[in-house]
This record gives sequence, C-alpha cells and structure tokens, in this order.
Amino acid sequence: MNYIIQYNNALQAGEIPACGRVKAVYARLAADCAHSTKFVGRYIFDEARANRPIEFIERFCKHSKGEYAGKPVTLELFQKAFVQALFGFVDTHGLRKYREGFFLVGRKNGKSTLAAALALYMLTSDNEGGAEVYTAATKYAQSRLIFDEVLAMVKQSPELSKHFRKRKNDLLYEPNFSKMQPLARNSDTLDGLNAHLVLLDELHAVKDKTLYEVLKQSQTARRQPMLLMLTTAGTTRENVFDDLYTYAVQVADGAITDERFLPVLYELDNRAEWSDPAAWIKANPALGTVKKIDTLTAEVERARQNPSELSGLLCKHFNIRETSKSAWLSFDDINNTETFNLEDFRGAYCIGGVDLSITTDLTCASLLFMKRGDDRKYISQMYFLPADRLQERVTQDRIPYDEWARRGLLRLCMGNSINYSDVTAWFVETVQQYELVPTWVYYDSYSARYFVDEMTLNGFNMVRCIQGPRTLSLPMQMLGVDLQAHKVIYNNNPILKWCLSNTGVQIDRNGNIVPVKNQSPRQRIDGAAALLDCFVGLYEHFTEFTGAI
Repeated sequence: MNYIIQYNNALQAGEIPACGRVKAVYARLAADCAHSTKFVGRYIFDEARANRPIEFIERFCKHSKGEYAGKPVTLELFQKAFVQALFGFVDTHGLRKYREGFFLVGRKNGKSTLAAALALYMLTSDNEGGAEVYTAATKYAQSRLIFDEVLAMVKQSPELSKHFRKRKNDLLYEPNFSKMQPLARNSDTLDGLNAHLVLLDELHAVKDKTLYEVLKQSQTARRQPMLLMLTTAGTTRENVFDDLYTYAVQVADGAITDERFLPVLYELDNRAEWSDPAAWIKANPALGTVKKIDTLTAEVERARQNPSELSGLLCKHFNIRETSKSAWLSFDDINNTETFNLEDFRGAYCIGGVDLSITTDLTCASLLFMKRGDDRKYISQMYFLPADRLQERVTQDRIPYDEWARRGLLRLCMGNSINYSDVTAWFVETVQQYELVPTWVYYDSYSARYFVDEMTLNGFNMVRCIQGPRTLSLPMQMLGVDLQAHKVIYNNNPILKWCLSNTGVQIDRNGNIVPVKNQSPRQRIDGAAALLDCFVGLYEHFTEFTGAI
C-alpha cells in the first residue's frame, strides 16, 4: 500500500483538512512516488522498503500509557505517510534519500510514541551494525521521555526483550551491539559520538545551537543516518528552532531545494483559525483519535475566557509561534520580512535613538526614516557588544551573537566593555555615507555624559529621553499599533525581532505602559528600547518631521 499517495489524494480532495505547506509537500512526494520502477534523477520509491518500519512498529510496539496501554500501536494515515516518505526513497545503492526530518505537530498527537517506535526500528532492523541512537533535549528529563517509552515497548514484547539489556546509562541491543542513550544539552560532553539516529525532542526548547550542530556532525561516518526533529512551536525567539523552522518553511514552499531535508509542518494557515473548530485538524492530524476533541474544545474555551492563556494555546496546540505569556506583542505582530535599501534615503531627514545600557551589555543605535505620502517607518540599526565577552555570551546565554557579528548586524568593541565612541562612529559614518540629516537623537537618561558630549561635538542634536510612563506610554502605543499593522520596516533584522519578542509591558493604575523584560535577564530588549526612543522623537515632533521629509 502506498500511503503517501492515499494521504495526498485525501489532502488534495479536501477530505482531510491541512495547511498549504503540508499539501504542497505531499503533492511533491506523491509525484516522486511515480518513479517506483526506474530512476528519474537520483532516487526511486521502494514501496517494500517504505513499509518495513510500519510493519515492524505495528507488529512489535505497544502503548505504555493511558487508555491504550498494552495495546499494539496502530499508526494513523498521516504517520504512515511520513514514515514511508522517510524510508521509501532510496538511491542506486539502496541508501535513503532523506537524512533530516522536521516534524511540527501539536501536542498530544502521538509524537513521542512515533519517535520511540522509529528509534526501536533503527536500533534493531535498519541493517546498521553498532547503531547508536540518541534522544536529545535541553533537559535530561525531557530526553528521557522517548528513551523510557522505548524501554517500555521492549519490556512489553517477548520477542524483543530477550535481546535487550538495560545498562546504567543506555539500552543495549545485543545481536548487533546497537545502543540507545538519552542526552542533555551539555554539548561540551558530546564529542566522540557516532550517531545513526538522533531524535531532537521539543526543538523549540533547545537554546544551544551547538547541540544541534554537534549531533549532526556526529553522523558523518554513517552510511544513511537520520536526524529527526519532533516539536511543537515555542515562545522563545531567535533560537535554533527559529532558524530550522525558517529553513523548513523555505524548503516546504519550494524557495530552497534540499533533497536531504523533509519538512512536514502541521500548523494553521493563519492565526485567526484557532477559533474555527474545522481548522484545528490542520495542526492536530490525530484529532478525534489520539487527541480528544472535547479536551481541545475545553482548552480553547478557557483561552477565550482568559486571554493570558491564549499564547500557550496557540503555541502548543496550533503551532503558531508566539512570544512568552507576558509579551507585549505576538510574534505575528512583530514578524515583518519586508526589506529596504538605505540608499533610497540618501539625503533624507531621520530621527535617532540610542540605548547604551551598561558598559558590558548589548547596546543599540537606531535611525528612523519616513517617506512623504507613506506612513510606514523604516528602521536602520547597529548593535554593539564587547569583543572579550562574545564567547561568554554565546556560551552562557545561548544567543547567536557570533553569527550576528559575522552578518554585520553587530559590531564588536575592543576589550571587555562597550566603547561608546564606536557608537558615535557608527552614527557619523552612516550620516556621512548617505548624506543624512539627523534632526534629533534621543538617548536614555542613563547614558554616559561623555557620549552625549562627543555626539554633540559631531553635530548631533541630542535630546534626553526620560524612561518613564509620561514620556514612553503614548509613543509605545503608537509603535505597537504600527508593528501590528506591519508598518515598521526593519530589514528583517533578527536582533530587533528577538528584542521585540523579549519585550513585556508594565501597566500603571492610569493605564500608562512602559517596556520591561518578560523573560530572563539574558533576553535583551535594547533594540526595542532604542527603537522606542526614535518613536518618542517622532511623537514629539510629528508635524515638524513629516513636514520636512
């Protein structure tokens, strides 16, 4: 049975609702299945190979929890199609096409059971001697979940249990010396692995990109390794999940061709669908079978009554990327991929904003531009970090400052503190290069006096910006409205996007708002603060500024 074609036919006919990306991926997979007898390109679809793991799972694997405990695992159609896609496409040597899979699905859709069953198959029946299978997650307890499920499956199978031995840290399959082991996020201890299968569970919680890279590199000596990422969406932005999700979207949309990467993204087509029961199955393909409709209905109703619960619902059940519960704006509000060329503003008026923070932390400088007859705001930014603290920040904070520096989005100041003269130099350099006319530069009241003096000596009109509700509330509301309308064009800068997603809001008894950090101290808001300083200037001089541009 070709489950890929069966599933695709149901998707395209509308018998099974699905988002556009799932339909597009399976349409391509179904078309590729036509090459089952001769090679067109590098691969054919081998239906017998595709069915082997399905037959193994349904013969040997049993559930260990809940109402299905002790019963054989029977895969859903969407699971069978995914498994066939992973294992069925092979090259002229009989080796698998796909080496990475990105499987995004709402919680309680059988993700862990499927992962455990695939791990057991790869340990025992994938014709790989000494296979090493690893589950990895940020926390050791999370990585143990799939491992413990595998162990439970082994114990429930008389055929399998006699061949396995549980050791202190791993599970050994004695006939071919394969083993399975759970790993935590401490990527410094992962050298020497020779992984055949890696299961990255709940990728959204993995802050250490090095963990992903080390585990992927550990597979280079294997003939046909596989790295599977199984996850829901999350609330922490600009981590490894965002990078890989963005890549998966590009592959699914056909913008990037990667014949080794299989993205299956069960998500809503748009955020508004969370209130439409007919659309829920798009992110929950096991809804009505594994996942109970009445349970999800109760969760949705609870979010309707308590808006503070909505962010968690959207992330965990509908795979809408959000910021944290206390966030000022949703990720959909913040996310804007539109870009512009600063050359278009040569000779233009602009408003500056700067958040210097303390000498050892992230600092941001901003410029705001507008065009006559266009109510959008165009933002150019530069970030600064002490060079001597770069690796410490990358390692401890798990934030890709090094990558941002390589992309030219962040400048490194020599030594172990911010050199405010570097900030001045960026303003001077940008103004001179593009012949700009900076009308005002707003700075927070904690800025160093010598920075203000230096900027003034270089001809900038420096304006002190008191960081309180009387000054910030209305400009912050104006900024929020513009972000929600996608009228703030910031060249898709990932640092600003990250800062905005970290920004919470504090409301006083009069309804005034000011920005605050909504997560840990490592999650910076400096870019949002510098942008807000620009908006304070725009708010205070709106008529004057728009009349001059």
